[in-house]
Formats: sequence, structure tokens, C-alpha cells
Amino acid sequence: MSLTTKPRLFARSSWAEAQRVAEALRTETVGGALLLAAAVAALVWANSPWHTAYAGLRDTTFGPHALHLDLTVGQWAADGLLALFFFVAGLELKREFLVGELRDPARAALPVAAALCGVALPALVYAGSVTVLGAGGDALRGWAVPTATDIAFALAVLAVIGTHLPSALRSFLLTLAVVDDLVAITIIAIFYTDSLDLPALGLALVPLAAFAWLVQRRVARWWLLVPLAAATWALVHASGIHATVAGVLLGLVVPVRPRARVPERLSTLPRDLDVAERFEHRLRPLSAGVAVPVFAFFAAGVRVVGGGLGATATDAAAIGVVLALVVGKLVGVLGGTWAFARFTRAELDEDLAWWDVVGLALLAGIGFTVSLLVGELAFGAGSPRDEHVKLAVLVGSLVSACLATVVLRARNRLYRRLAELETRDEDGDGIPDCYQAAPDVEPTSRG
Repeated sequence: MSLTTKPRLFARSSWAEAQRVAEALRTETVGGALLLAAAVAALVWANSPWHTAYAGLRDTTFGPHALHLDLTVGQWAADGLLALFFFVAGLELKREFLVGELRDPARAALPVAAALCGVALPALVYAGSVTVLGAGGDALRGWAVPTATDIAFALAVLAVIGTHLPSALRSFLLTLAVVDDLVAITIIAIFYTDSLDLPALGLALVPLAAFAWLVQRRVARWWLLVPLAAATWALVHASGIHATVAGVLLGLVVPVRPRARVPERLSTLPRDLDVAERFEHRLRPLSAGVAVPVFAFFAAGVRVVGGGLGATATDAAAIGVVLALVVGKLVGVLGGTWAFARFTRAELDEDLAWWDVVGLALLAGIGFTVSLLVGELAFGAGSPRDEHVKLAVLVGSLVSACLATVVLRARNRLYRRLAELETRDEDGDGIPDCYQAAPDVEPTSRG
């Protein structure tokens, strides 16, 4: 008979990882509040007597026609500003896979399994709902709308309801959203590219390679990097692939690990610096506080009065989005987590229960930024169905947020106790005592 240790789901991470997650979540929480404010302002303006002024501003075109950049203000927000959001996502993806939670296959398996199930089930629910309601064809193009989780929106909900979610659950939610972003980026690049200009795409590799060469050698001169990034973005846009993919590619070439040597006369940063973390630290506030709220302002202004709500309620695509966000995400994330525990014989951390996972799964049903973007790509910005889907994303996210609030608030007394434990520092060394204690293990017998 031997003693073994059962793996624990949602066990407390290291102090360094907890600090990194807390910093990222603080920025995203503030950004989420600004996102909510921008969305509400857009809805109010779009449904006011001055709604034509809102539409006129959103549809104003500017930019060089010769470079295929004569875009509307709304398109500049979706294609341009969101490229910064996806650049930060690319930085985060690389850090997670190389030095973060996802570098360890054992720790990465749970959020990856939950995220993949949380993408697949909403897509299936959407496709099934649209098919049952008899609206195939064009409506099926929106299958990817409800697949992404908006971490900023979800964290804003947590801030509003005042819950003290434990660090392990927050880390899981953040990692799940990172994997969601990776899947969403892949879906946009593969399934929503109608035409492909190979020469333009090939040319985009030139400034991308120059950008990579500079950052790998720790040359962080903005007057070099910004023009190269802009050229990469413009050429990817001209190629027919959505321009936000350029942001991801640029983020993925930024180094994380130290370099043996750097050219001393050129380098502006130490060779052992985590450049991705530095860039993320500086650009995440700009992404969360400016880029995403501005995009939300121009994307969320849908007409509710004057028949907009009634038309949405009868559109199969809109019904599919609401069901997929509320039911599909819940079943996907919860089912993926349960299946992982079932097949690995892992157990929840002793302080948690499956109701906590239900709350997280409902939070994952809050889809906003990427969902609105995919809706535009699927149905065409400003089309009637795009308007219906946007309103459905707002309704589905609101329902998921309300249900998550009920579940998580019911557990808030426990969360408050765990939060006190995770901040207690009786020896005054700056590190909470729980991160220095030996982890609890549960011995089990096997013959």
C-alpha cells in the first residue's frame, strides 16, 4: 500500500503568479468599468432623438484611399484600435505559454480544457438553435459570435457586486480568457477571411521581421517600432485578413526570455529583461482604458426603440446568441471542468465547491468585445442582422452577469474569509503567510 496525492483543482498559485495576476486584473477591472460606461453611453445616444448624429459620427470616412485605408470611424475603432488590444493579447499569450501558468502542461490542462469546451458548446448551441428555428445559410455564419469571454466585462461585474473571489479562481478566469482569445484569433484568421492577397501578406512579413529583429535585440526605440508595426498592420489589412491579426503576430515576436548577447551600442534594454512583460505593463492601460472602450462606444450603439427590440426577438441568429452565451458557456466551462476532474481523478480544493465553478462558468458567458467584432465580420457592419446580434450579445451578457451575481454573492462570505487568509502577513515580511506555508496534501491509499 502506498501513499499518493490527489491533484487539486483551483489550488493556490505561487506568490509571484498571484502578484502578476492581481496587477493584470486591476487594470482590466478599471478598463471594464470604462467599457461598460462607453457601451451605456452609446446605447443612450443611439436611442435618443439625436441618434442620426451618432450614426453620422460612426460612419464618417477618412484615410488614404490609395492604401485601402479610407475607413469609417467605426472601422478604424474595430480594425485599428482593437489591433492594440490583440497586441496585448499576443504578449500575454506568449508569456503564459513560456513563463506563465500555461508553461506547465499539468497546470495548463484544466483552463485549456474548460476554455475549449467553453468555445465548442456555445458554437454547437448556436448552430443547433439556428437550425431548429429554420434559419440556416447566412445565419450560420455567426456560429463564432458567442465563443469568446470578455475578461474586462467579467471583472467589472465582480467589482460591481463586490465579491472577494479567491486568487485561484481569478487566475483560472484570466487564463481561460487568454485561451479564449487565442481560439478567437484563430477563428477570425481562418473563417472570416473572404479573400486573400498573397503579395500583400508576403510584404507584411518584411516589417514584421524587422520589428522582431529589433525587439529580440532589445532595441526599444518607439520611432523605429511604431512605424514598423503600423506598416505590418496596414499590409495585413490590405491582404484581406482582419487587421487585428497583425497585432497578435507583433505581440508573439516580442521576447520573454533572456538573451545571451545584445548589441550594446543599439540596445536600450538589458539582455535579461522580460520585454513582453514591460510592453504589456505599459500598453495594457492604453488598451483597456482607451482602445476597447472606444471600440465599444462605436460598436454597441444599436437601436432598441422603434422596433429594434421586437425584430431582434424574432431573429434566429439573435436567439441563438443569447442561448449560446447563457446556456452554452455554462455547460461548456462547467462540463469541461467536471470532465477534467472525472478523468484525472482530481478534486476541488477543500475550500471550494462546484457552485463556485458554476459562478465562473456563468461569468464566462459575458461576451462583448470579440463577440461584437465577430458579429460585424459575420454579417457586415451596420446590417440589420449585425444590429440584432449586437443587441443579443448585450442581452446574453447581461443575463449571464445577473445569474453569476446571484451564485457568487451567495458564496461571498466564504470568499471574504479566503481573501483575509490570502492577505494575512503576521511576520510582516511583505509576503502573505499562506504563500509560505507548505501546501496541504490529501493522502489516499492504493493497493
